[in-house]
Amino acid sequence: MFERLTTSAREVVRGAVRRADATGGATVGEPELLLALLDRTERADRTDSPAADVLATLGATARRASIERALADVRRRGGISQADAEALAGLGIDVDAIVSRVEEEHGVGALAAAPRRRRSRGRFDPEAKSVLERSLRIALGRGDKHIGDEHLLLALLARPGVAANVLADHDVTYVRAERALDARARAS
Repeated sequence: MFERLTTSAREVVRGAVRRADATGGATVGEPELLLALLDRTERADRTDSPAADVLATLGATARRASIERALADVRRRGGISQADAEALAGLGIDVDAIVSRVEEEHGVGALAAAPRRRRSRGRFDPEAKSVLERSLRIALGRGDKHIGDEHLLLALLARPGVAANVLADHDVTYVRAERALDARARAS
């Protein structure tokens, strides 16, 4: 599968690993993949990165700080998304109160802390592995012979998860991304 990755998609995967290393994360997950995709939007020339172009078109680049805060909140809550926290609140469970109590007892970021691990190839958590596998299916479904960063973006958005939930809260959905990619292809 990895031999099908474009240069841009490989840069996203490597960027996600660097992101995990920078935060001391033991594994690469959806948040790191999303942040690596957003990193591509900062490049002056986005022509080699369809995902960066789409994220910019849909306004994610302009809302990057908010997206990063939302991902940090999910990390602080130990992986519980805002949507999950709201669902739990409907059951009378205050996730923020629980997080505060844990942090009082064990320190700020106690739920976000992950044990540091040596670098290895098996660093992708099950959700990130699923995204990579789904990107191949999406590429094949679109008739593409390669896996580009656009397929990684669509794979992140295709199923509920941390990245899809955070992006949906910022008005970036699978349907909107797919339409923007199709419009981009027609304009080329």
